[in-house]
Amino acid sequence: MAVSKTHSANRIPTIYQCDSKGRENHTVVADLDGTLLIDRNSFPYFALIAFDVGGILRLLFLLLAAPLAGFLYRFVSESAGIRVLIFATFAGVKVSAIKSAASAVLPKHYSEDLHPETWRVFSSCSRKCVLTANPRIMVEPFLKNYLGVDVVLGTEISSYKGFATGFVAGSEVLVGKNKAVALRKAFGNETTPDIGIGDRKTDFPFMRLCKERYIVPSRPRVQPVRPETLPKPVIFHDGRLVQKPTPLITLLIILWFPIGILLSILRVFLCSISPISLCIYVLRTLGGQLTIKGTPPPPTTDGGRGIVLVCSHRTVIDAVYVSVCLRRMTSTVSYSVPRFSEFISPIRTCRLTRDRTKDAKLIKEILDEGRDLVICPEGTTCREPYLLRFSPLFAELTDQIVPVGIITKVTMFYGTTARGYKWLDPFFFFMNPMPAYEVTFLNKLQLEETCSAGKSNYEVANNVQEIIAKSVNYKCTRLTRRDKYRALAGTDGLVGQKPTHKVTSS
Repeated sequence: MAVSKTHSANRIPTIYQCDSKGRENHTVVADLDGTLLIDRNSFPYFALIAFDVGGILRLLFLLLAAPLAGFLYRFVSESAGIRVLIFATFAGVKVSAIKSAASAVLPKHYSEDLHPETWRVFSSCSRKCVLTANPRIMVEPFLKNYLGVDVVLGTEISSYKGFATGFVAGSEVLVGKNKAVALRKAFGNETTPDIGIGDRKTDFPFMRLCKERYIVPSRPRVQPVRPETLPKPVIFHDGRLVQKPTPLITLLIILWFPIGILLSILRVFLCSISPISLCIYVLRTLGGQLTIKGTPPPPTTDGGRGIVLVCSHRTVIDAVYVSVCLRRMTSTVSYSVPRFSEFISPIRTCRLTRDRTKDAKLIKEILDEGRDLVICPEGTTCREPYLLRFSPLFAELTDQIVPVGIITKVTMFYGTTARGYKWLDPFFFFMNPMPAYEVTFLNKLQLEETCSAGKSNYEVANNVQEIIAKSVNYKCTRLTRRDKYRALAGTDGLVGQKPTHKVTSS
């Protein structure tokens, strides 16, 4: 294994020359931006935090501060540029809100930007350390929970009575010689890391403390590591922004935001007052996309019992879209839909209580009245291509079951949240320029596939989950609503519950 004896950029071997075999007992130390991550610019991650903790005005403030940060970064010092970004993002924000956003929002975007060659070497070592100029509070949840990093050394932010001041705690931003000092303090004088990886001259001081040194050359066309191949894929994540907000995308978001609000209100209002059979034309006229696959089940005959349409759960308006595709009224049941969402819904929404006996009675009454019922047995939404465990309650109450696969596509805003205001979910979804739904009606279950043929309710529910997963190319999991809310909000997913658990990775 090559050991560099010089520190000039053109003499240090590149990461492509590093052998990752036989590293099981080695310690690796790496920079973050431009090294472990492909992107050398940390602005998008500050922007994600800014929008999550302060909305569009905080995002605007950060964007206006970005030119100054860029000028200072390039012509004065890396430290000065980082200080501007920290102040614009964090000043006056609750430290708890920053921690929550870092745990729930950033991992998804970080996981999509991992450098494949750095990760090849980094993941082969047993002990891992990351040095970064970014605030430790931002990067630590992802690095420790998803990549298994042992030590995270980053810039510390100052706070007063639980609120960030926007200034750096201690002496300096962790750049240049400060990285070397922090590394020596963390490892002591007796321990020498085996591998040091950086991407710029300011990384050389800490790299000199390592036995081997490798540089990551800037190659913008490098394809990132596929997120699903990571030790812990990011299944649950929060935040409203879909894309990583580069300065240009951030500008487009800010310019679109007032237009999106007006368009969203118009879409919601017209769909609320229009006959359900006409909603499909309203949506398409206003830019919405709706693709219907398969054959929708016919209406229930007079005096007959209603059918259950079992759907994958993507947004709060899944049942509305299914009704639009059927061009007839249906009912739906939900546990945590806000009152305002019930009020604007064009279909009837019934509240579940999480009391199994009461909920079973409610569903049975709906079906006995001859009304078709749209139900999402996952109990909560999932943005990624995974299906959560299906509650088997529906399987006990009917043998008239139609699986329905649902896929949503958005380009700007997510229409779901675990930590924000849920009554805004439909509005954020319709703020997208062209929100898209794809609804696939699958074959109704045969009698021998239901509980009427002696199968258990769990067998039926698992079978329906697998049928839907195959139709939309998703993966089945055994994760539940509780797992999601513990990962993102520190609760068990109960309405009105305050955080009682430490936020954990999915």
